[in-house]
Amino acid sequence: MVVAEVSKQAVDIAPVEIAPGVFQLDLNFQGEPGVIAAYLFADRPDATLIETGPTSTVETLLAGVRAAGVEPERITQLVVTHIHLDHAGASGSLLRRLPRARLFVHPAGAKHMIDPSKLMASASRIYGDRMDALWGEMVPVPADRLVVLQDGDTVRTGRRTLTALATPGHARHHHAYHEPEGALVFTGDMAGVRLGGSSLIRPPTPPPDIDLDAWLASVARLRALRPRRLYLTHFGGYAEPEAHFDRLIAQLFDWAGWTEAQLEREPDTTKVAAALARKGDAEITAAGVEPLTRAYELASPYQMGVDGYARWLQKRNQGGAS
Repeated sequence: MVVAEVSKQAVDIAPVEIAPGVFQLDLNFQGEPGVIAAYLFADRPDATLIETGPTSTVETLLAGVRAAGVEPERITQLVVTHIHLDHAGASGSLLRRLPRARLFVHPAGAKHMIDPSKLMASASRIYGDRMDALWGEMVPVPADRLVVLQDGDTVRTGRRTLTALATPGHARHHHAYHEPEGALVFTGDMAGVRLGGSSLIRPPTPPPDIDLDAWLASVARLRALRPRRLYLTHFGGYAEPEAHFDRLIAQLFDWAGWTEAQLEREPDTTKVAAALARKGDAEITAAGVEPLTRAYELASPYQMGVDGYARWLQKRNQGGAS
């Protein structure tokens, strides 16, 4: 039964070797397995991480690195898909502990890693007094330890190469990373949220700059690579990328249309988010994965999703003005 399989998977947070020398690490966010992943490339002499997670999970991350047989001091490259706190929040803290490491980031996100004050202020408006418990401190990244990756730039890690692909839609400062040898794509958030090996894909649509047209173009770009597997930060690896992207786009636009209709009748986004929670939880029940209800909410909160759609609709109705 699907529920039993999901529950069994959810208790194991040991590193998983997804390709020779490449490990999936579970950061056990807020005590919930299977919500945030980081990916460790362990080939000698140096090691690379894709995603740092938030500062609140640093100890779990480093324990996972050691459990994969890598001493953290070997990590020289921190590669993040984008600068949201669940993907890059721990970057500065990790650089303090990894003396040879540098951070690789999208050009639109670089200044916010050097000075995260605006990023933290924006997040504080959303999370309020839950900020520290959820994310921990976001430490500034020294400018001399930051590398800006342009679209198409590559990062060498052992015998493998990661190509940065500009993939806006979820955020304008978003890269996916293509590893051509294994035909793998590390998607960050632009392939959605899919937890516990289920078929249910939730669109993560936070404010301020989701763009559904850009998201469609990004999906088309990744489809053209003909990847063998997708590796999501939320969470894990999935074969059959074509079917995955089909379901993502269907859900992305279903929720967009539903939210638009709701907002026309009820402008209070809090009330609309409560209604979306009922809709989303019913979809979880229909998929037979009720144990993942909290995990999906941690990975992509309903309120944030409605706020993002509302912002996108406002910009669209103003002719794209920001």
